[in-house]
Amino acid sequence: MRCPYCSNEEDKVIESRAIEGGASIRRRRECLKCAHRFTSYERLEMQPVMVIKKDKRREAFDRDKILSGILKACEKRPVSIDTVQTLVSDIERVIQDEMKTEITSLDVGEMVMNRLKDLDQIAYIRFASVYRQFKDVTEFLKEIQDHFESRG
Repeated sequence: MRCPYCSNEEDKVIESRAIEGGASIRRRRECLKCAHRFTSYERLEMQPVMVIKKDKRREAFDRDKILSGILKACEKRPVSIDTVQTLVSDIERVIQDEMKTEITSLDVGEMVMNRLKDLDQIAYIRFASVYRQFKDVTEFLKEIQDHFESRG
């Protein structure tokens, strides 16, 4: 593993911990040259899954795209990065468990929204506003109203 501070390739592992329900390993490392500490992650390599976009293009599933979208929705909210990482891993695991080689971006977006709805209402509304591409304020307000009515 190359040190992100000095590019030295020699380090020692200080701590290893299973995360995301055992689907990944988080390792704390210390560079043997500059003594900076950094974190690395190991994940199983999964079967490639293609995402079918709205315009029918296909692109490889990218967990980082989901992570980025959720992080933006959760910005300045009381949601930890570990919670977000777990949410992304859960979505990725569901997709892999279905053993499909293709999934629509619509299905992925709905999975994210369903999980955000239970996690943080503001993050849910933020994600929905981008994902659903509301044409005007009326559509946005209807989504908010529907959300709160469904919560009882």
